[in-house]
Formats: sequence, structure tokens, C-alpha cells
Amino acid sequence: MPQVIEWLNPGPDSIVYRYPNEDITWGAQLIVKEYEMAVFFRDGKAYDVFGPGRHTLTTLNLPLITGLLTRLAGFGGNKPFKATVIYISTKVFAGKWGTRAQTTELAPLQVFGQFWFKIGDASLFVNEVVGGQNAYTTDSVNGFLRGYLNQKIIDELSHYDLVTVFTRLDETSVIVKNTLIDYFKRLGIELTDLRFEGIDTTPEYRERLFWLKTGRTAPEEVLRMETMKSAAESLGKAGGGGAALGTGMVLIPQIMTPSGAQSAPAAALVICPKCGSKVPATSKFCPECGTQLTPPSAEAIKCPKCGKSIPAHSKFCPECGNPIS
Repeated sequence: MPQVIEWLNPGPDSIVYRYPNEDITWGAQLIVKEYEMAVFFRDGKAYDVFGPGRHTLTTLNLPLITGLLTRLAGFGGNKPFKATVIYISTKVFAGKWGTRAQTTELAPLQVFGQFWFKIGDASLFVNEVVGGQNAYTTDSVNGFLRGYLNQKIIDELSHYDLVTVFTRLDETSVIVKNTLIDYFKRLGIELTDLRFEGIDTTPEYRERLFWLKTGRTAPEEVLRMETMKSAAESLGKAGGGGAALGTGMVLIPQIMTPSGAQSAPAAALVICPKCGSKVPATSKFCPECGTQLTPPSAEAIKCPKCGKSIPAHSKFCPECGNPIS
């Protein structure tokens, strides 16, 4: 009775199966079901690949293995040979991923989601993953793929800033998926879809994100506010509550003032003699009642020192401070 090689009772989530007997006889019946591929693997390399069907193993349909055996001494046409038969499922599988990453500002991220994939090139997959990573079981393949996917997502997200990741997540996820498609092709895998289902950062960066998303606060102002907060917290730890608060109240306005900006002096005010309103000292008439505030030119005199026109009742010149007798 000829030897029968078959993947018996594969589970719905089974990706790979290693046939346990490596002694293969010529004339053996190789059974490959729908959505399966069978790969002959030997000495760390994938050789002949079979699609669905019932195959009688001969030198004609095992040309690569036959060529290898021909180069080996003692090859006989009826003598059993050694090879590992690796079954690969070609169905679409779903997997979960989750990892920690960071943005260009080194903002920590926690991201997770799902991905869907199938084996596109069975020979390449066996070379790169099954044999290359010693992943002969479905659990080991899933573990490798999750780790591989997480590492690539970390690399890709490190190219984006915090606002882009959170406000343009759909666009970012599409770009990341398209990049990962190329990486997975190198493993013989087709990445059919990738989704981000959750993303978060630390409370400190959530606060920064809030101010940046409003669009009314420039990034440098957000950084200044964070510096102010950190400085106040440091002072609080160093000097205690009351002392730190007093020092912080001096420090905070300095931090909040944009670099290069000068504080404007307070405008001088005078009292209207008729209605009592406070009006700018440069006003000639009260904006509330219309009373003339600047003395008529007839009541003005000239300062004997600077020559400026000043009110007749002035005791000192408001321009140069010279006493008026």
C-alpha cells in the first residue's frame, strides 16, 4: 500500500502543518486539499511546491528534489529519500496587534488594532518564516508575525508628529498599511488589510494635543506653557508651598512673555473736572461729556527752559521739570 501524505483535520485558524514523517517513498500519494499548498523542504531550503489535488510522487513532478538527490551519492530511483513536507493554508487569516511607539517629538503612544493576511508565495514563506524563523507551528507563526508587524509599525509612526497621528489617523493608517504591504511581500505574505482600533498617549501629551488641536495656540506657546508648569512644579518640590508659590508668581510671567516682546507701560489717566470720568491724559475733550480738558491756548505759557507750551497754572514744566515761578 503506498504511503499517504496528508494534512488531517486542520483547524479553522491553522496556518502551517509539518508532516511528521521525513522518510518519503517514491510513488507516495500526496493529498493537497483546497486552500492548501504543500512544500518539500530540505537542508534549510524550499524545493518543489504542490497545489490542490492528489499527486503521485515521481521524479517527474519532483524535479528540484530529484536534481538534488541526483547530485548526492547513492541515489536510487526506488530508494526512500528524506524531506520535510510543509503544508500551508492559503485562506485569509485575522490577527491582532498592539505595541508602544513614539512620535517625532518622542511623545509615547499606545496603539492596537487588527490585520488580515494570507500566504501568497508558499515557497518564499517557507524559506523566510517557517524554516528561516524555525516557525513550524501556527502559534509560532502568529507570534513571529505579530512581532514583525509591531516592529514595522513602531518604525513608521516614528516619522509622524503627535497632531498628525491623532487628527489624521485614517490617512496615517493607510500610509502605514501600504508601507507594510511591501515588507510582508518579502516574506511571501499578502497583507490584505490593517486597521488602527485604538490610540492613546500620556496625560501630559494629551494636554499638549488639546492646545495644538484648537489651532489657536502655536507650538512654541504650548511648549512655553509646559515649561511654566514644570518650573512651578519644580519650585513647589524644592521650596514648599508658600515660598514656591511666591517665587513662581514672579517666574511665570517671564516664561509666558514671548521672547523679544516688551511689556507696554500703563497709559496715564486724568479725571474730567465735570463728570469725573477717567480719561487718557492725552485727550483734549472728555469722551463722556465733551468737556474741554486741554486749557485754551490763551491760558498757556511757555517754559523758559525748554520752550514748550504748558498750562499757565503749572508749578513745574511737565516736559523738562523746570520750576515755573
